[in-house]
Amino acid sequence: MPENELALDLLLSGDVEIEGRMPWSSNATFLVNIRRGEHTAQAIYKPLRGERPLWDFEPGLHRREVAAYLLSEAMGFGVVPPTVIRDGPLGEGSMQWFVQGDHQEHYFTIFEKREDLHDQLRLMAVLDIVANNTDRKSGHCLLGYDERIWGIDHGLCFAAEFKLRTVIWEFGGEALPEHAIAPLLRLVQAVPLEIATLLVDDEVAAIQERADWLLQQGEFPIDESGRRYPWPLV
Repeated sequence: MPENELALDLLLSGDVEIEGRMPWSSNATFLVNIRRGEHTAQAIYKPLRGERPLWDFEPGLHRREVAAYLLSEAMGFGVVPPTVIRDGPLGEGSMQWFVQGDHQEHYFTIFEKREDLHDQLRLMAVLDIVANNTDRKSGHCLLGYDERIWGIDHGLCFAAEFKLRTVIWEFGGEALPEHAIAPLLRLVQAVPLEIATLLVDDEVAAIQERADWLLQQGEFPIDESGRRYPWPLV
């Protein structure tokens, strides 16, 4: 993946051509080719008009995709591929850099075989708690050819009501990573404006409440109920 500045510029201003629809997606999700001059790339395009109505989330899940990217960047985690809002062939939607990697790998296989990557998984777990991710399936953790773990599919994040559902529970009871403390403290003080403008006020306040709660706990939570898992798991 190129530097974020180049990736964002290409995502925002490149010419977009739909390659095809992604299988097994509940909402309309397209693989697209992007070209600008000599630069080419692939991206995942999720148009607003392709969303299925939900009772617990307002239309505009693409804005939450972008908010998750911006939150990952603001915390210095870099676990969400560059994501922007722009007009595409089917209208406004999110455009996210396509992760080139081994798509047979997912959270469960990575956790089992790649202990050297567990620190990246810990950061993703912190992000998911703060973002209140209700749908962190195993297949939403990708292992790129760059040996980085990338999290995708963040449309169901940032609800004000706490409803975390994730497969990442193996770190429960462990102390939070040292390098997650300062980013959490910054969020308690203020949520960056570029994130806040994508959400409603009570969702912004809830980000701060979850960050503060996590700091007070000082460790990853344990799901004692056994019910905070998405379905399907992969």
